[in-house]
Amino acid sequence: MEAVRSIDIARAALKMALTSNRKEEHDLQREFERDKMKTVAVDYGGEFIASFQKVVERAIVAAKREGVIEATHLEEGAVAGAARESLAQVLPKAMGLNVGGKIGIARKGGHISVAVFFAVGLLHLNEIAVGLSHRAVPNLNGKVE
Repeated sequence: MEAVRSIDIARAALKMALTSNRKEEHDLQREFERDKMKTVAVDYGGEFIASFQKVVERAIVAAKREGVIEATHLEEGAVAGAARESLAQVLPKAMGLNVGGKIGIARKGGHISVAVFFAVGLLHLNEIAVGLSHRAVPNLNGKVE
């Protein structure tokens, strides 16, 4: 059995965040399912600082809804932590400005990654920002595979 590599899970989360429409998102999701990987993406837009908590909540809700994680404290916390870390990477560019883009989440085995891909700015004067983070969570047997 081939080992799960965290870099592959992170790459999948980033690819999900980069999708430009629902069809592309669903096609990519089916492709990852063939490799036994669970993925989800969710759009987000708004003022960055004021919506920081909403982005984290939206990531958790989407991950649970699509079966990427179980509704456990450990798995919800892993997504919340990875989402916060991804947002912290975007913070220097986005503080005080509006963002619009997508959150991508991927999981295989005990590896979970969250990516954010946002346009940042005012009106049509946008910068681009990407954040990416990984968490490891043990399976029921206590191992991260």
